[in-house]
Amino acid sequence: MPGSRPRPSTRVPLVAAVVVLALGALVAVGVGQALGLSFRPADTPAAIAPPTSVEPTSMVAAPRIATISVPAGERLSLAASAVSDALVDRGLPAPTITTGDADLSVRTVPSFADSPEAYRVRQDGEGHLALEAAGVDGAAAGLYGIADRIRSGAALDTTGATQQPRLGLRLTDSGSVGREADPAAFSAGTDYSLNTDVVAGAVLPEAPWVDQVVVDRIDAEFKQLVQHDLREGYNGIVVPGFLEYVTFSGVGDGHQVYPQGDPHVARAQAMVKAFGPVFRYAADMGMHVYLLTDMLAVSPPLEAYLQRTVGGLDVDDPALWSVYQAGLAELFDSLPFVDGLMVRIGEGGAVYQAGWDYSSKLAVTSQSSVQAMLKALLATASEHDRDIIFRTWTVGVGAIGDLHTDPASYESVFGDGPGGIDDPHLIVSTKYTMGDFYSHLPLNPTLSVGNQRRIVEFQARREFEGFGALPNDLVAEEAQALQTFLAANPHVEGVWNWTQDGGPLRAGPMTLYLRTGFWQMYDLNTYGTARLAWDPSADPTDVTRDWVRQTLSADPATAAAITDTLGRSRDAITTGLYIRTYAKQSVKALGLEPPPMMWIFEWDIVTGDSAALDSIYAVSRTDLDSAVADGAHATDVAAQMRAQVAATDPATWRDPALYQHVVDALDYETDLLGTLAAYRESVLRRVQWLDTGSSVAYDRWRSAEQAFRTARAEHEARYAGDVNLPAYNFTAADLGAARADRDPTMAWLARGLLVAVLLVLVLGAVRPRSIALHALFVATTRPWRLGELAAPPRTATVRGRVERVLVWAVPAVVLVASRLVYTWFAAPAHLVLTLGSWLILVVLLRLMVGRRDPFHLWAALGGVVLLRTAILLAALVVRGPGRYWFGFWTDPAARTAYVTVAFAAFCWSFVVIALVLRRAYGLRPARAVGLTLLAGGLTLALASGGVAVIGLERALTIWNDQMALLPWGLSRILGITVYLGIPTWLPAALAVVGLVVALAGVGTALVGRRTTADARADAAPSPH
Repeated sequence: MPGSRPRPSTRVPLVAAVVVLALGALVAVGVGQALGLSFRPADTPAAIAPPTSVEPTSMVAAPRIATISVPAGERLSLAASAVSDALVDRGLPAPTITTGDADLSVRTVPSFADSPEAYRVRQDGEGHLALEAAGVDGAAAGLYGIADRIRSGAALDTTGATQQPRLGLRLTDSGSVGREADPAAFSAGTDYSLNTDVVAGAVLPEAPWVDQVVVDRIDAEFKQLVQHDLREGYNGIVVPGFLEYVTFSGVGDGHQVYPQGDPHVARAQAMVKAFGPVFRYAADMGMHVYLLTDMLAVSPPLEAYLQRTVGGLDVDDPALWSVYQAGLAELFDSLPFVDGLMVRIGEGGAVYQAGWDYSSKLAVTSQSSVQAMLKALLATASEHDRDIIFRTWTVGVGAIGDLHTDPASYESVFGDGPGGIDDPHLIVSTKYTMGDFYSHLPLNPTLSVGNQRRIVEFQARREFEGFGALPNDLVAEEAQALQTFLAANPHVEGVWNWTQDGGPLRAGPMTLYLRTGFWQMYDLNTYGTARLAWDPSADPTDVTRDWVRQTLSADPATAAAITDTLGRSRDAITTGLYIRTYAKQSVKALGLEPPPMMWIFEWDIVTGDSAALDSIYAVSRTDLDSAVADGAHATDVAAQMRAQVAATDPATWRDPALYQHVVDALDYETDLLGTLAAYRESVLRRVQWLDTGSSVAYDRWRSAEQAFRTARAEHEARYAGDVNLPAYNFTAADLGAARADRDPTMAWLARGLLVAVLLVLVLGAVRPRSIALHALFVATTRPWRLGELAAPPRTATVRGRVERVLVWAVPAVVLVASRLVYTWFAAPAHLVLTLGSWLILVVLLRLMVGRRDPFHLWAALGGVVLLRTAILLAALVVRGPGRYWFGFWTDPAARTAYVTVAFAAFCWSFVVIALVLRRAYGLRPARAVGLTLLAGGLTLALASGGVAVIGLERALTIWNDQMALLPWGLSRILGITVYLGIPTWLPAALAVVGLVVALAGVGTALVGRRTTADARADAAPSPH
């Protein structure tokens, strides 16, 4: 028809559609690689069956020892007092300590074994005992060994056979020394500080720098710990500390790091003077003493000095390490009894600080930096004939983040290749599990490789299994581990047992080893580790029974009942606190290797997030009934254990209070495991319904959820605020459950909204039709044709006003309603970011249109909204947002399809904006593209800038608390950004990217404007 506008070509939109779909596919692949869930059976050790029954056995009569003869010296006198106390404990009179003939005589003889702790016991015809050893080490070890046998009611080996430890280095941590029982702090249960410092409580802000009263208290606590550890069979202790004792006097003229008058110097000197004698007591009593530090350890002046001289924290530079070498040499000189320094590189930061300005940084994260550090420290240690104990606990940080668990990574640092380290003064310390101290993990394969001296780390107060509040006999598992490592690696020479350390200081029960609360519950494992280090082949049941006799009851029947109960404790723990179908798999998700107890996140927070729970279900769904049944089984086992102990006579216990402690602990365990069993069934059946839509699963979910709510309320009413047996934290579980309960309703709302969107499009497609709805239909289906439509007249007719309102109001209502459904009406933070970004974009585009009629702009944006909302609603209609996220976390095919289409639709939005600017408002292509880039870039810059102002960690925390997608405890304990490796500068970087895009848009628009002006000039008639 003459004069009609030719229809615009569809070539450009089709090409754009192909491009955005390709971009969507690329993003989908990237997301899948980052989030992909995979799992395979883990190589866990064979399960150890509990003893079928423990028969009552009478205690062997204690030997009649009225006199003990020991050489002079405090160390052997202390060891002899252990024998004396054991005899008194058995009802005999305290023997007299003498230097002449005695019923038990300590004799020095020529060396007869490799170990300095070797001893033998002989008995003559008159019943006199002779303890023979080559020196004081063996004599002391023999006296403690005799005391242990007496306390246990076991027979002494008086045949003269050589007795010596299989492992010559048996370390403990510093226990609860320096820590205070603060009921207010413990009852809150939210202090996730990981600082394990011993001395900070004694530090003053000014001269004399230390509080002597507090030092004396710490001294008494330290002596108590040393004496107890010696009696249990340990010969070494690890105490936190390094920089606080160092002045760096060996650097330059002695004032290079700390200038003259710097309080760090006077304070360090005061610390050495005050605490040197405290820790020397352990050495005087025959224990190895090691100090423990994180690297890179820094103070503000030290960091400033390194910045001036080395140019920063260049941990590959020997010049940096020469400063630490000078500090280490000074430490060995000022504290000459210290046997060496233990170094950890995988944790650090403010959460580990002790309230002063000494801190640590995660800087040593590469193979080269580890080697540079160790070679420097070992050079100094060798000069002083001391040791460096290096912990391989790198926990995923940096290029050697798998050093702890991967033999290849271990060999890359310590093997025979370039830079390998094999030094007689190096000891490598590694956790016995392939990961942290969880159950169901394989034994650590790195302990079977390498030529370095090795020690194995154990934890008595299992942080992830109730912090020692639950009966948890680990002796059999530790025996299995030690036997495995010793068979594979002849270089294993020691253990390091954590009596108190591991996890936050005050987020669990207020038990302080040897001092406060029912610490005896985990003293069993401390005792067992030492016994096994002496003799890894010892029968675990005998070891446990010996401890029971010493600590709880010497009555044969009662001791047998308690030992039998403890023998079943692992069954309750490993089935009640873990979902075994998941825990026994080696899982990868979110680009990480999550631990086997993800449904209880970092210590006592029962999680409700979809990422963890959906993944656990996906791993477990082929054996879901078993996963559910384990919860009830664990509860039954705990109840049986409780009944067995309660049936014993309190009068047969060493103290009726101990009887009550154990009964209360088993009551607590039964209640806790019952509550967790109900929650386990609730969440697994809920996700089963999300997966299958089964009405049976739905009914089971609802029934179990009601049982859980009742059990949780009872659990919290009974144990909330209890500092000894604290209630678990169900905040995250409640958040997740509240959203899950809305899924059925959200699904119906999504269906209604989707029908409404389709109805709008249908009404816009048929005749007679609304101008606004038709414009929305065209914008949704053929946006390149939008410019052909005539806008409703701008007259003040009712219909004209209605049409102009409908074109933006319908998409706005759909946008808000759909996002409310998507967020369960529970995540305003998500709405603020989403709707705020839309609002910014709309305002910017409206300003760019200027005085032109905005009808076509509203139609274009409305079509984009309807298209993207239809895609979202199609994913929500099945079973609500819960099903949407289940597919996202666990269904690669569904996730790939959705992300491809959804991201393509997001990119398509900007194609549509450029099209409407070009074809409805007549802008040249370059100008239309430029203004689109300007609007999109500014929107990104403003939205990202807002997040940057809030802080990425805080913003993610607020968003995640409302969406319940990732573990609620992440931000409170580790930090979402830290755990997922998200750089905190990312919002600021995106804001900069947005500004760059906006500037590019300005440039492109200006080019388009000049092109338009040039075209007009060319078209103007010549004046000539």
